Amino acid sequence: MKKIVIVFGLISGLIVSAMVIYSTTMCYLQGNFEGSMLLGYASMILAFSLIFVAVKNYRDKYNSGVISFGKAFRIGLYITLISSTVYVLVWMVDYYVFIPDFMERYTSHVLNEARAKGATSAELAAKTAELKQYSEMYKSPLGVMLMTYLEIFPVGLIVSVICALILKRKNHSATTAVPV
Repeated sequence: MKKIVIVFGLISGLIVSAMVIYSTTMCYLQGNFEGSMLLGYASMILAFSLIFVAVKNYRDKYNSGVISFGKAFRIGLYITLISSTVYVLVWMVDYYVFIPDFMERYTSHVLNEARAKGATSAELAAKTAELKQYSEMYKSPLGVMLMTYLEIFPVGLIVSVICALILKRKNHSATTAVPV
């Protein structure tokens, strides 16, 4: 199980990290934060689809076609942890080395979009206060880490639960026995 978790976790982490670098670059070149967020979450789902492959691989090749919900979920959870950690580390390098002004640009973009949609001054003030809280969290590496984990980790957990529900399979001999 360890090898499967590490291999699929690292591949998943590389996929989602490559996409975050790409989408961040597009964000800066085109100013399209919404499209980049959509692309980011789509890449997370794509990367976490490897959980399904990993659990099925483990169940069929190493566990005689049987796996409990708990074991399948654990495999998904470990892959999620590895993938999320790779994602967080890549984002932190990207943020601190290449785009330290990300929050300022993002804040400016969100407020300009709100103004363009006709937000009232009260709505703008509320949005400004919300964005200021995010900016404050982004002033410390721990805040950046926590916010980034909160961005990706729940997606992996949801995919892990779904995969565990779909792929769980009880012992064949118990389910195929014919009563005498």
